[in-house]
Amino acid sequence: MNIAFIPVRCGSKSIPFKNIKEFCGKPLVYWNLKAIEESKYIDIVYVATDCDEIAQRVKEFKFKKSIIYKRDEVNARDTSSTEDVMLEFLRKHKQNDEDLFLLVQATSPLTQSQDFDKAIEQLEESKKDSLLTVVNQKRFFWNKAGESLNYDYKKRPRRQDFEGYFLENGAFYINRVKNILESKNRLSGEIDLYIMADYTSVEIDETLDWQIAENLMREHILKEREKEISKKIKLFLSDVDGTLTDAGMYYGENGEEFKKFNTHDGKGFELLRKAGIKTGLITSEKTKIVENRAKKLKVDYLYQGVEHGGKLKVAKKICEKEGISLDEVAYIGDDINCKELLEHVGIAACPSNSLNEIKEMYSIINLTHSGGDGAVREFIDLLIQKRNI
Repeated sequence: MNIAFIPVRCGSKSIPFKNIKEFCGKPLVYWNLKAIEESKYIDIVYVATDCDEIAQRVKEFKFKKSIIYKRDEVNARDTSSTEDVMLEFLRKHKQNDEDLFLLVQATSPLTQSQDFDKAIEQLEESKKDSLLTVVNQKRFFWNKAGESLNYDYKKRPRRQDFEGYFLENGAFYINRVKNILESKNRLSGEIDLYIMADYTSVEIDETLDWQIAENLMREHILKEREKEISKKIKLFLSDVDGTLTDAGMYYGENGEEFKKFNTHDGKGFELLRKAGIKTGLITSEKTKIVENRAKKLKVDYLYQGVEHGGKLKVAKKICEKEGISLDEVAYIGDDINCKELLEHVGIAACPSNSLNEIKEMYSIINLTHSGGDGAVREFIDLLIQKRNI
């Protein structure tokens, strides 16, 4: 078995509660847990914390591999070492001697699932005892005595010819359980190096680190991930009231009901058709108004009168008919009856006037436009733009 272990404390002097502070729209610890959830080789991850708030947020992610481990108070102090809590866990929860144990740092959120998997493969192939992650730094170092440390200044090498050195980036470490118990250290024996991209050298300890890391995450990871997901989208689904409309209820003198739609949203559905993406509306109400709007939009699917909790079932039914998965679906909704479907699709978004419970979801794009005022068009434009990058 391959076990991951993430120590996260309540106390943080430089950035209070940094492990659950929002980082690129999600709590910091979320990013490593998500990468582990998507890993081919990691079987389980223990989040070692002394903090009820952290434990609660981790449970809200609903990751199948994540388990909370309540660490001892004595090993959650400022003076406690990471080795202390590792050893505490391994002594209390016996593991097989040959199990791989990955110590993962929440303060290195740029680690991807492929990094974990490739490092495990590399260690197994190398037959070495343990492994740490590094980045290759090509910098020239001197000491205070004016002596060059890692190059001959009389024969200054070109950067492209300079081997440089390897900097420990603190992302993660791998060792076997028996080695850790014997050496009382995360590393031991013959040590292998797993080289990561230069931008992963940042570790979040201070406020400036946080800002730098967020920019690196957006540029090197999120932009590429969103582009890849957008290219997979084959079906676009939308709620109606509060999404295609402003959620208002308008009545005439004779009791007839009206709804306000947005012409820019209508053009968006035309753009989706041209991009080869199927479309559909799923709503809890059942009105002739929506039927007429669906005809005008030329949607492929219209489901009205869908009861609370039924939107996900309807989406699965459409996916089955189209021969696709929910990962290939984009959905926009604004209310609690949309939440279940929003949690399961490939890309989810909500208008700016959505309920807070929806806007605070970890997997959602918060749009700048409100329902009935171009939110759906904004989401469509984002999808098409990313597909074309």
